[in-house]
Amino acid sequence: MTESDLPVVQLTPGRWGDPAHPVDLPAAAREALKHLGVHRPAPPPGAAAGGEGELSASQLGFLRAVVGSQHVRSDWDSRWAHTRGYSTTDLLRFRAGDTSDMPDAVVYPGMHDEVQELLAGCAEHDLAVVPYAGGTSVVGGLAPTRRFITVDLERLDQMLELDEISRTATLQAGVRGPAAEALLAERGYTLGHFPQSYEGASIGGYAAARSSGQSSAGYGRFDQMVVGLTVTTPSGTIELGRAPMSAAGPDLRQLVLGSEGAFGIITSVVVRVRPRPTERHFEGWRFDTFDAGLTAVRRLAQDGPLPTVLRLSDEVETAVNLADPDVLGGGSGGVLAIIGFDGPYNQATADVLTAAGGQNLGEGPGETWRTGRYRAPYLRDPLLDEGALVETLETAAFWSRIPALKAAVTDAVTGALSATPPLVLCHISHVYETGASLYFTVICAQADDPVEQWRTAKQAANQAIAAAGGTISHHHGVGTDHRDAYTAEIGPLAIKALQAVKHTLDPHNVMNPGILLPENRPLTSS
Repeated sequence: MTESDLPVVQLTPGRWGDPAHPVDLPAAAREALKHLGVHRPAPPPGAAAGGEGELSASQLGFLRAVVGSQHVRSDWDSRWAHTRGYSTTDLLRFRAGDTSDMPDAVVYPGMHDEVQELLAGCAEHDLAVVPYAGGTSVVGGLAPTRRFITVDLERLDQMLELDEISRTATLQAGVRGPAAEALLAERGYTLGHFPQSYEGASIGGYAAARSSGQSSAGYGRFDQMVVGLTVTTPSGTIELGRAPMSAAGPDLRQLVLGSEGAFGIITSVVVRVRPRPTERHFEGWRFDTFDAGLTAVRRLAQDGPLPTVLRLSDEVETAVNLADPDVLGGGSGGVLAIIGFDGPYNQATADVLTAAGGQNLGEGPGETWRTGRYRAPYLRDPLLDEGALVETLETAAFWSRIPALKAAVTDAVTGALSATPPLVLCHISHVYETGASLYFTVICAQADDPVEQWRTAKQAANQAIAAAGGTISHHHGVGTDHRDAYTAEIGPLAIKALQAVKHTLDPHNVMNPGILLPENRPLTSS
């Protein structure tokens, strides 16, 4: 099975994944939770169904005039289904029936011009806007600081062009990950972008949040795939990407990529595509320690040859995630690296790993990881049901800072959760010549207020990341959860420059207010 064979999943509000294929916790996992002091809580109350949103007749009339009455929904179910994203705190608040952050209506434009007309008129009608496609944000990117409507791009779901000479495809922003792969596969191509949110995420979301897929070692991050895009703002439309590279001023594509809907709505993206691989190979490698594995993956990142997929789990993650405790040799410990090739197997990569002290475990661990990676997030909901708190956070840094950064974040989270001692797992899944990402998973017993429990831990992690020289996000984005840390990371002058851009493109603060940037202040001549 390949990614193009996977269906688009319509996520269940408040739970991750395909509701037709839920995941049950293995018995061994339930037993392990007891050692963390996890106790099954009472079922949360949920939300009592309410009525329509609080839009005026004039506001509803405007929206219906632009997209048609059938494409404006203000009923409870539609609004509740577009409330927040899929972070653990989002899910906990959803389960508790927290109805804040609900849109007053959900609007479904069917073309770029309708999006432009909506944004141009929203200031006049006192409407803030949150762009939405897959809705998979895990950093509070769908919860602005004032009442709003959601603009859902699901009807913008077409591949507009495939240029086989240039090997580019123009995809509308609402095309979901599996749909994009299926469309390209019909013509023999692949995008090669497979984040763990793949089943639910969209092309527009990939661009808006600078997504990074598991095959980034071979295909690059999504922002490296983008050669052009169209973004509509309250002040008008911008089309970027006349050529693959240019010296005609700063590259404004990079200003839009990662902007998280704060400047406007990306309606289409031109992306680099590649021929579909005719063969794939995945295998596992054992190293005695994380430091030994770290040296090995750094050598591949800096000197090659890089596989398509390169991932390294630390000792804790290796021990927790392995289905077969004997796969590393009689349960003797160590860490697990996964390598994968889209195309022929490269023995030279294996030679580098062997020279660095790696032991080839064969295809078993690699194939187990490949076929199960999209199911792993499904475990979070049954873990929450049992009373566990489970959440992730990520960062990136230069190679020389990685060991200290990993230790600092682990210590900070462990200290913040000392009342409910956690397991802290870590892996590297994205590598560059100069550095890599670190991705942490935290599991512990829920406290009486698990939302505040995690916020405290996340704040400690953010402070540790900043002190150790990491970035506040490698691929999850900023949203509201990281906004203050991002502001501190880039400094007040850079924030002022970005606010000036927002003021030009969105002078009335219509777009995702409070997301990415602190609330914009009116500019003055001083």
